[in-house]
Amino acid sequence: MPGPVTFECQTTIALTGQQISEQILDLSRWPEFSGYGPLPGIKSAEFAERTADVVGTRIQVQNNDGSRHVEQITEWDPERTLCLQFGDFTPPLSVLADKFVERWEFQAVGTQTDVTRSFELHARSWLFRPIFQIVALFLRRAIARHLNAMRDEAQNDS
Repeated sequence: MPGPVTFECQTTIALTGQQISEQILDLSRWPEFSGYGPLPGIKSAEFAERTADVVGTRIQVQNNDGSRHVEQITEWDPERTLCLQFGDFTPPLSVLADKFVERWEFQAVGTQTDVTRSFELHARSWLFRPIFQIVALFLRRAIARHLNAMRDEAQNDS
């Protein structure tokens, strides 16, 4: 298995880690992720399985291009960190990708929170790794735009 393609994006948001985590569980907000270039945005998200302690919760995601995947919450510490693992991709991504891992890390700074979102894109073969290096370029821009929108909304609400 090849090593994952990785990247991270950072910003400071005028919300607590708990408030940001609550937004992540509000699936009506997921279509705010608009993608970037050929990378599709999210059309809808719904709970496939909701667990009492959040860890293990599975979210079915429908993208604007008709593709689908499932995101499972594998870590949940709303003030500090949370982690989602993406899988069950529809083709063609199911042929190329083993999984994606997204980690959110929160560091309180006064009344604001430094937010870091990091990604690992795991290809099924080293032959597909160059494809994920290109995907990472678009995904990084999409994530940065989404974080900036979250930051701007929180600032406008305060």
